[in-house]
Amino acid sequence: MTSYTHTSRSIRRNRAAAAVALAATTALLAGCSSSSSGKSDPLADSKASGGTVVVGSNNFAESILLGDIYGEALKAKGIKVTYKPNIGSRETTYGLLKNGSISVLPEYNGALLAYLDPKAAPASVKATTAAIEAKLDSGLTLLDPASAQNKDSVTLNAATAKKYNLTDKSSIADLKDIAKDLVIGASPEFQTRQQGLVGLKSVYGLEFKSFKALDAGGPLTQAALTKNTVQAADLFTTDTTIAKEKHVVLQDPKNLFGFENVQPLVYKSALPQKGVEALNAVSAKLDTATLLDLDTQVQSQNKDPLDVAKAWLQSAGLV
Repeated sequence: MTSYTHTSRSIRRNRAAAAVALAATTALLAGCSSSSSGKSDPLADSKASGGTVVVGSNNFAESILLGDIYGEALKAKGIKVTYKPNIGSRETTYGLLKNGSISVLPEYNGALLAYLDPKAAPASVKATTAAIEAKLDSGLTLLDPASAQNKDSVTLNAATAKKYNLTDKSSIADLKDIAKDLVIGASPEFQTRQQGLVGLKSVYGLEFKSFKALDAGGPLTQAALTKNTVQAADLFTTDTTIAKEKHVVLQDPKNLFGFENVQPLVYKSALPQKGVEALNAVSAKLDTATLLDLDTQVQSQNKDPLDVAKAWLQSAGLV
């Protein structure tokens, strides 16, 4: 039986609660991403022991769902698992992986590479993995990537797209003359990431009217875009609100947002070989259509991510 607390299950069931919890979590974890000292690591007292694997997730619903899938797949192989859901952004979780506070994290290969090497521009998934491995901390490793992708995007609300005659065939480059009139919203980290405002300026020449710090493609960003508080936003391409609200995702012809395959990032010494095989089996079954369906169940139908994870693993023959 999983070691969920009541609070953890509440976070999984309620995205609004997760957004509120994030503010406190971010403050608590501030400064930990580059530290290997237990004194500055809020998870130090709960590091894995006795062969327990700690599955973490970043601060958005899909990452929490993927963490549940990974954890339940590992448990099906007899591995002891504890969960640390909704920790924070990559700037925090990468450091916690390096010092062993968490053992497994769902990652997206292109975004991880942009974090490790902002200048990298690989031409394939295989090259992306190779480029990441060249920059990874020696204690970490990547497992097999899934074919499922969930990319960051520049997405306009319906009113803005209509005003400027833009469609889902239009490009981010088409914003060059109008970005100065638009407010863009995203997670705070989007301001300093290459796959964010930095790259939008250097690759596409865009300078927006202003930036509004929200969350990582979550309910705050979704609501702000729908209400026109922001006219453009970084939404994930498997976000179920895009179709519902008739938002317009712009094409990325210069591949700023790269490849974004779901890929497990692992603290090497914490995961036995049968765990590696279990997570690689998950990646072999997980495609984009499946991921969107699972996201819809969690985000639109308000199902518990843990229940969704268990049902999919059963249907895929992985438990």
